[in-house]
Amino acid sequence: MITYVSIGLLAMLSLSIPVGIVLFLLGFGTDIFFSPFPLMRGLGNLVWSTSNNATLIAIPFFVLLGEILVRSGIAARTYAALDRWVSWMPGGLVHANVATATMFSATSGSSVATAATVATVAMPQAEKLGYDPKLFSGAIAAGGTLGIMIPPSINLIVYGFLTQTSIPQLFLAGLLPGLLLALGFLAITAIICAIRPDLGGQRRVFPFPEMLRALLQLIPIILLFTIIIGSIYKGWATPTEAAAVGVAGALLIASIFSRLTLGMLAEAVMGTVKITSMIMLVVIGASFLNFTLASAGLGAELSGFLDGLGLSPLMTILVVVCIYIVLGFFIETLSLMVVTIPIIVPLVVAQGYDPIWFGILMIVLIEMALITPPVGLNLYVVQGARKSGKMSEVMLGAIPYVLAMLVMVAALIAIPGIALWLPAVLQ
Repeated sequence: MITYVSIGLLAMLSLSIPVGIVLFLLGFGTDIFFSPFPLMRGLGNLVWSTSNNATLIAIPFFVLLGEILVRSGIAARTYAALDRWVSWMPGGLVHANVATATMFSATSGSSVATAATVATVAMPQAEKLGYDPKLFSGAIAAGGTLGIMIPPSINLIVYGFLTQTSIPQLFLAGLLPGLLLALGFLAITAIICAIRPDLGGQRRVFPFPEMLRALLQLIPIILLFTIIIGSIYKGWATPTEAAAVGVAGALLIASIFSRLTLGMLAEAVMGTVKITSMIMLVVIGASFLNFTLASAGLGAELSGFLDGLGLSPLMTILVVVCIYIVLGFFIETLSLMVVTIPIIVPLVVAQGYDPIWFGILMIVLIEMALITPPVGLNLYVVQGARKSGKMSEVMLGAIPYVLAMLVMVAALIAIPGIALWLPAVLQ
């Protein structure tokens, strides 16, 4: 069964059929050919129960939060402030790209939105100050991937929903790896630019009083992050309620900066509707496929397959890592998650691994898929913001950051506590 499902998945994706439709078609096929029960009769109830889940209401709220921040001009203010603090290092303004992406990841929950925001603000500076276009744009694409790791993350919400794993625990588990990955991006940028100073452009040092004044521009983002994450871990709000509070805070910030207009709000709502609709179609399709696969006995089949291979737990994880790296070249990230979770996660958990730890490992691999061709979405987002130059430049510029992600994958496998320490301490 797993062979037929995999072949059908790859065949339909190669025909450019929307992923949500592919998932439903696979569910129908599994029901017709592999299940002794008429599972399609439960489709209506499954669609309703899935879409009516309170956990998923957090998704449109976090999307709207990011849309408001992008369109209210907070991005430009944050970028200018961080420029004054990090441009003294080898690489100069390239570090501001990563630092700004890290800040926005802590509120937007979306890697593509983060990459688009930073690219729109930063790319004009690259041409003006003479930065190497490859490294500069590659850093933006890589920094944007942090949007699905650093909480609040839409992808972690989807993972938690599909695996019935605690979303607050996933948020905690993603914080330290996300920050370490951001530091890794900064470090690899500094090393490259120390070896090749011509790639890093001009290093600039600002007066300390000006640097202190710039910190004021970071207050809105820091306050939003504190309110959202703090309210979740203090037990004052669920992730959904915290997302709603975050939207209210974003609207307040936009009004303070006189950017809250009906036009801006209409654009933000329309962007939210489009993104949320796409996500929900994929999630509902994935839920139906999960239901049919489980009912058709996929779990027993996979367990027997693994037992026949005789792989150790470590070898199983390494095989899974290789699978995600290869699939990440060809499948969009959210689709990759929802398609593989019902197949991979039961196997990994059966080997004795923690589902929260594996969720973070999966997110790092998904991040890698965002900046590896031919389907790496962040590469196209950054290239679209450049409006000139070759796509190959963005791809080449992202390669060093892919290596940093591979190091993080190895570190998570060798030291699971990187992901599990903070949830254990704050449990």
